[in-house]
Amino acid sequence: MPRLDPASLGRHLDALYRAAWALCGSREDAEDLVQDTLTRVLARPRTIREGGERAYLMQALRNTFASTLRTRSRRPRTVAEVPDAEPVDPRAIQRPDGAAEMRELFTAVAGLPEDFRLALVAVDILGLSYAEAAGALGTSEATITTRIYRARRRVVTAVSAPASTGGGGEGSTPHRRP
Repeated sequence: MPRLDPASLGRHLDALYRAAWALCGSREDAEDLVQDTLTRVLARPRTIREGGERAYLMQALRNTFASTLRTRSRRPRTVAEVPDAEPVDPRAIQRPDGAAEMRELFTAVAGLPEDFRLALVAVDILGLSYAEAAGALGTSEATITTRIYRARRRVVTAVSAPASTGGGGEGSTPHRRP
């Protein structure tokens, strides 16, 4: 079985970052998650099974994300969070409309149920095939297909819903007046 080549990790960084952002819903948390994942992966030699490097890294990212959530849930919060404070992204100044769209999209993806979010991230953000995503997530290809379909519908609903209504749920239809 082939070994993971540490020199090849650089070509996966952008995809891992986008996947982490979709999982976390925050750029800062995504950066930390990618760093933690790569630290764990590089700690010792790794053997790659079927699916290739990207599928392996997706699985490692998912496992690190789950570990982080478990650890975070056990620790008491000692600092109050400021929900509306976000650091300025220097790239957003060049294209504020694109930055707002990306933030809205990643927020919608981060709000999905975990199974839907992981399937969507694996296929649409990391670029894995349905079969590779199924292997990385330990489920069948048919399940991945269903989860991606439902996840995409929820994301479209979330980003196309007017801000004042808070969006509709899956299967909701707009009510029209005569």
